[in-house]
Amino acid sequence: MKIIGTNPSPYTRKVRIVAAEKKIEYDYEIDNPWQDGTAVPKHNPLGKVPVLVLEDGTVLFDSRVIVDYLDAVSPVGKLLPAANRERIEVKRWEALADGVLDAGVAVRLENLRPENERSATWIDRQMAKLDLGIAEMDKQLAARKWCAGTNFSLADIAVGACLGWFDYRFPQIAWRKSTPNLSRLMEKLNERPSFIDTMPRD
Repeated sequence: MKIIGTNPSPYTRKVRIVAAEKKIEYDYEIDNPWQDGTAVPKHNPLGKVPVLVLEDGTVLFDSRVIVDYLDAVSPVGKLLPAANRERIEVKRWEALADGVLDAGVAVRLENLRPENERSATWIDRQMAKLDLGIAEMDKQLAARKWCAGTNFSLADIAVGACLGWFDYRFPQIAWRKSTPNLSRLMEKLNERPSFIDTMPRD
């Protein structure tokens, strides 16, 4: 199978971490959907990465769909519980982390616009989502070792990919100062080979 994505993309990173944790081999094709000549829209009509191309040519897109597939296709290191209540808890964490990321990406894209075209109101709205989301994750984690249940799961991967992207793109946010629980979690996550090997970079 083949993963199409970019190294800075936190959503691509989430998928690559899952593949690494599941011991799934894949080809990795870098393709920036923002550049001229990108082939991404040929695979995903929404023009977004990551994209997973299966051996039979079937294409999956949206990181949440892809990680569900990867977890199901390999029995190694289950990252999503089978039980509905526990599974929903993990997916709730993923939705929160991805939502915080969505707000951060929206701010980054707005800041790339010419200064006279930027909307301060829009940026403030997204920053509020970002701040509230990170605070909620820290509150929900509390003193627990992992985000959901008693084992490392997709919830931790989603949160780690989210916060790792902020370290990379928005170091000025300095989220660790007000989130001791998340800071503790990230120290553990950043020691895992799957996180080390997929560090975001240009």
